[in-house]
Amino acid sequence: MVEAGNLRVLDILANASATIAEGEVLQLSAAQDVATTEEIYFRVIRGKTAALFSAAMEVGAVIAQKDDKTVQALSNYGDALGISFQIVDDLLDYTGTEATGKNIGDDFRERKLTLPVIKAIAAADPSELAFWKKCISKGTQDEGDLEHALRLMNSHNALKDTRTQALYWAEKAKAALDVLPEHEFKPMLMDLSNYVVSRVN
Repeated sequence: MVEAGNLRVLDILANASATIAEGEVLQLSAAQDVATTEEIYFRVIRGKTAALFSAAMEVGAVIAQKDDKTVQALSNYGDALGISFQIVDDLLDYTGTEATGKNIGDDFRERKLTLPVIKAIAAADPSELAFWKKCISKGTQDEGDLEHALRLMNSHNALKDTRTQALYWAEKAKAALDVLPEHEFKPMLMDLSNYVVSRVN
């Protein structure tokens, strides 16, 4: 952080570090709580993942001595890219294959409240809510529970809607670059947004 010799860079990275710590604490406080909302989920991933992406992009622009509009645009790009990345990662836990490097159901077994589960819980009837409380809040998981969880997520379009949100944030990342002039690296940043969601396309 100090090697750049830039106080603004220090400020950006120090703030990012604090935000990441806050995101971690929020995630711990909401752990295994089936009342966790999408708003809380987005606050967590914005703190834990997007803050790091955003700070990395912002620091690059500051070191390159770009104007405030460019710095903000790249910060916004990193924020949206980080959100999309984390949603995709959470979605792949229920839809991935060996090729994507994800073991299906790890998040479920670890009782993590990621976006697909939060969406399914929000649409759950009383018997479905009881199932989620048993598996997530109480940590009692039986054979076949993962398959049942997947059926519930599919029946409420939770996986489909999660994918839609991942694509939305990837597009939002690309839109943040609109204010930037044409440059050899601009298409690479656009491609990076496309790559993040390529595993769920």
